[in-house]
Amino acid sequence: MSYITKSLAQIIGRKLKKPAKEDLSPEVAAVYQEKKLHRMTRADFLRIQAEHEESKHRHTWRNRRWLTLLAINLLFVVSYFFDIQILEGALTASRFVGFHMADLNSALQVTLAFKHIVLNLIIGTTTVLIMWLLLGGRTFCSWVCPYHLLAELAETIHLWLVNKKLIKNRTFHRGVRSVFYVIFALLALITGYTVFETISPTGILSRALIYGPGIALVWVGVLLLFEVFVSRRAWCRYVCPIGVTYGIVGTVSPLRVAYNVIDCHHEGECRKVCLVPHVLDVTIKGRSPEVDMDIGADCTRCGLCIDICPTGSLKYKFKGLSKVL
Repeated sequence: MSYITKSLAQIIGRKLKKPAKEDLSPEVAAVYQEKKLHRMTRADFLRIQAEHEESKHRHTWRNRRWLTLLAINLLFVVSYFFDIQILEGALTASRFVGFHMADLNSALQVTLAFKHIVLNLIIGTTTVLIMWLLLGGRTFCSWVCPYHLLAELAETIHLWLVNKKLIKNRTFHRGVRSVFYVIFALLALITGYTVFETISPTGILSRALIYGPGIALVWVGVLLLFEVFVSRRAWCRYVCPIGVTYGIVGTVSPLRVAYNVIDCHHEGECRKVCLVPHVLDVTIKGRSPEVDMDIGADCTRCGLCIDICPTGSLKYKFKGLSKVL
């Protein structure tokens, strides 16, 4: 199964099967055999993990991502407040120093609702499409979307409550996100109204930051409360069609997270911190058919798995230009 096929299967919610022994390459089979013969002791692993936790690089990519996300959203605010026309509009549709930019999912909703394509919309979507083709599609979710940052904070509270056994995390089938994608598209087509844009926390927060708060923020608060007390990252994992749209774009993107099985201890810390842990199933022992694997396009490229991995088994990779970043 090719990278694109696997990625699309994960995006629509399909669970990939564990590769059979005969599907493993000779190189990776030898790696697994070596690990079986020379198992690392618990003490050795805890030592490596402790050293990594004390490292100054422990939160490198998370900090870079938070700074980037805040800088982009604050640039909208500054441009509007001081009328300097650098980045005008909001995340759904904007203009950066004269270049029209339109969120791909918003453009799709508008096109379905009004049943014709505006020239500026073509220009804006083309610009954004090229940008996210290069930067990895769902990179938008973790590096730009303001709701993602709030959801991370809600997730921290949620996990604390779970650890204290005050609540229990509830999960849903990932395929439900594809169902919502179709529902929102049909609603736009049938009603002539961009229903999703009305309830999208991404658009609501972006407009609230730039133009001032409104009653729609109550809906964002409801979503966050649901994620704190019921289901971790529920909106992003099970509802938001933006992730589906950008995930599809990311299937052909050169920017990926690359996994190397040789030094991996398969302890699962990367999957614990991941927004979309199914993309890291390849890190489970016996799941990687090759020594080097690219993580699927449903990955948000948030870098949390790279930060937490004590052996550097996960890295950023720009395919065709450099090996790893």
